[in-house]
Amino acid sequence: MPSVMGLLEERERAARQRVEDLQAELREAEAVWQRFVIARETVWQVLAEPNERGQAPNVDADRPVPVAGAVPGSVVPVWRAGLDAAILAPDYRRIMEILVERDEAVDCRQLASALGLEPVPAKVEGVRSKTKRLAARGWLTEESPGMFSSVDGRGVGS
Repeated sequence: MPSVMGLLEERERAARQRVEDLQAELREAEAVWQRFVIARETVWQVLAEPNERGQAPNVDADRPVPVAGAVPGSVVPVWRAGLDAAILAPDYRRIMEILVERDEAVDCRQLASALGLEPVPAKVEGVRSKTKRLAARGWLTEESPGMFSSVDGRGVGS
């Protein structure tokens, strides 16, 4: 009859082997994913460049043309004249709407509440991440650490 310790060691070895197998599978999947990300970014860069005659690229109307200045892999492009908040993902548009309505600097806890979220640390940090991204890309301004406001002409419907 096997000992309890022997059974536990056997199960531990099996669990460790499963973890190692899953980690190897994860590394392979991440490598494949990274190749697709790089391929997409490369295609977007090529499509965004004008051809040798200085003309805009000729792409299908059904396929989106990348926004010049967009940070690869992000949903928030760098703001430039002519861009409207309508191109942002819904969560980011809602943050923009709230800040345009308030017309004053707001902290992330207030923003979380205005978004209908509980002002608990996890929710506030999610909002902070989004507002920091919007500020870094020129859609918002961070007047002082943690205090965000809209920039004239960069709101919803601008």
